[in-house]
Amino acid sequence: MKLVFDILKGMVIGLANIIPGVSGGTMMVSMGIYDTLIYCITHLFKQLKKSVLTLLPYAIGMVLALVGLSFIITAALEKYALPTNMLFIGLIFGGLPAILSQIKGEKKGVPGVVLFLLFAALIIILEVIRTENTVDIRLSVLEVIKLFVMGVIASATMVIPGVSGSMMLMLFGYYHPVVGAVRGLTTALAAFDMGGILANAGILIPFGVGIVVGIFAIAKMIEVLLAKWKGLTYCAILGLVVASPVAILIGLDYSGIGVMTVLVSVVTFAAGFAIAWALCRKEAQ
Repeated sequence: MKLVFDILKGMVIGLANIIPGVSGGTMMVSMGIYDTLIYCITHLFKQLKKSVLTLLPYAIGMVLALVGLSFIITAALEKYALPTNMLFIGLIFGGLPAILSQIKGEKKGVPGVVLFLLFAALIIILEVIRTENTVDIRLSVLEVIKLFVMGVIASATMVIPGVSGSMMLMLFGYYHPVVGAVRGLTTALAAFDMGGILANAGILIPFGVGIVVGIFAIAKMIEVLLAKWKGLTYCAILGLVVASPVAILIGLDYSGIGVMTVLVSVVTFAAGFAIAWALCRKEAQ
């Protein structure tokens, strides 16, 4: 049963990384698995079997979500943006008790308050300056290097709670090409279209390598911060997480939203809250 729950958590993390403004790292914290995943990533080679067995269900869930649900979630965002985003805002709020439990008893003081405010402001500023620019990818050595760097940036934001990898990719104009390549590769594989497979893989492979490198590098940094300054680190994380719903709501288009949409959004928020609450309780057991 735990395996199923871990796969579901991985799916939530994977979906969060698709949606601009939502962070996979935030979902990790909200579901109470952040410290565990950071430890397994940084000790992957020292404790290979234990780390792989822990990470594998989450990885399976992420892949299932990214490959199998990217079509659904992007369509939902286009047609039902507010209810879809409210689902993830509910997931964030439902996990706040897990974050607060990490801070309880740790030294914080004025520096903790300052870090909370600074990192909360950072998320809101990033959302305000976000653009919808899209680059035209023409594969070359320089473009492969750029895709690798984008992968490092995206992975860093996957590990750092509150900072959306999708948001950062949008700032640089790589969000739609990368998401399009995921969907294009899925379609090409289903149709055995070798040309389409090679074209989309040419985008996703250097991007994926960047993700792997970035995850290891940033996870090590986070592990050191948690070991030395856990209370202050979680104050910064709390600022990132609490500001995420604000950033999400700022970025939405509210034109044409009626009473029914608002009511459905309340339901999806409650569903997200309940899911996060249940997953956190399961993790605590």
